[in-house]
Amino acid sequence: MDTARSWGGVSGAADGCPVRGGAHSRGEQDRILLGTEEFAADPHRAYREMRRVHGSMVPIELSPGVPATLVVNYRTALRILNDPEHFPADPRVWQEGIPEDSPVKPMMQWYPNALRNAGAEHTRYRQAYTAAIDGIDLHAVHSTVERISGPLIATLEAEGAADLVSQYALPLVFEVLNQLVGCSADIGQRVATGMAALFDTVNAAWGMQTLGEALLELIALRRTEPGDDVTSRMAHHEAELNDEEMLYQLVSFYGAGIEPMQNLISNTLLLMLTDDRFGGDMLGGSLSTRDALDEVLFNDPPMANFAISYPRQPILIDTTWLPAHQPVMISLAACNNDPEIAGGDRTGNRSHLAWSAGPHACPARSVAYLVAQTAIDQLLDAVPDLKLAVEKSEISWRPGPFHRAMVALPVEFPLSPALRAV
Repeated sequence: MDTARSWGGVSGAADGCPVRGGAHSRGEQDRILLGTEEFAADPHRAYREMRRVHGSMVPIELSPGVPATLVVNYRTALRILNDPEHFPADPRVWQEGIPEDSPVKPMMQWYPNALRNAGAEHTRYRQAYTAAIDGIDLHAVHSTVERISGPLIATLEAEGAADLVSQYALPLVFEVLNQLVGCSADIGQRVATGMAALFDTVNAAWGMQTLGEALLELIALRRTEPGDDVTSRMAHHEAELNDEEMLYQLVSFYGAGIEPMQNLISNTLLLMLTDDRFGGDMLGGSLSTRDALDEVLFNDPPMANFAISYPRQPILIDTTWLPAHQPVMISLAACNNDPEIAGGDRTGNRSHLAWSAGPHACPARSVAYLVAQTAIDQLLDAVPDLKLAVEKSEISWRPGPFHRAMVALPVEFPLSPALRAV
């Protein structure tokens, strides 16, 4: 019998003090395996069932044999995210017991960067990382997105049909990030390939190796030939990061950029293509692109489950004992839709946890908003008759414990009269 069940087979809440045996005492058979196709097809149903059976703290497996606790209560999540003393992001003790071939290990293990450290180390890395991002010229970013989106849209217009994930969102985000870090197209392509393998937890070790080799080339180049880019600013910051530290700050930057921003753009386009509140002709709708982005960040955030921490010692949270050094992961999607805080009109409400919170909150949210909004507006301005090529129920979602990502977003639209004449 499997030690973990998919979300549809959950049975019974745990009780008692489980410090020796895991987050819940009834046993490993109650753990819910994330990352299945069933979970990806309807995660919100899964979150509701998790909350009904287990309350705020849900026993899960991130992959077979890798136990964790998933937080699905908004206020509990804020408490944990704002308490790095009890919930540090350093996984070094945890990873000692995780097999090298675990598909989630490369995504979760310790690296010398701001994301995976606490205390003075985190502060040092975070200062260099934040300074590099704060130096980004947002006006230039807007122009960069416009310039990159133009040829992509022209290619789509010539076909009359497209997959907006692989033919628009991904190549646009990829090229924007390359520009921001001062990266060549060749190095950037290897970065994108490696990062995709990490997020899908398939060939993750190979993905990490591919990613690392590409970024070390970039670092060497920007140490000797600095420019107005994220890599150069980090390389010459007073924190004096070495090559390994530089490498893993850039891993974080790409990790927070390629997959999540691609998903934010495509998930928002799906909403705007299928929701009448945004108007039949898209731009004539009553709600704006920014409203749509915030709704997606509430309901289908691109990183649905993340913000992982590792308690220093056993700790009691909401009647659940959490064991020391076992992952506690925040379900950003479930917490945003917690019945205790959900309900009513959320227009203009940006209290969601999609950017996380506390000392590890995303420092690049302004850049991400700008890239996503500009990319969507450019597309809808140029192709206002865009429509979904399949029923919404036919959209497939990529399985994985962390992201909320479509396999494809197929659309169609009339060719322009000039193109039809050709």
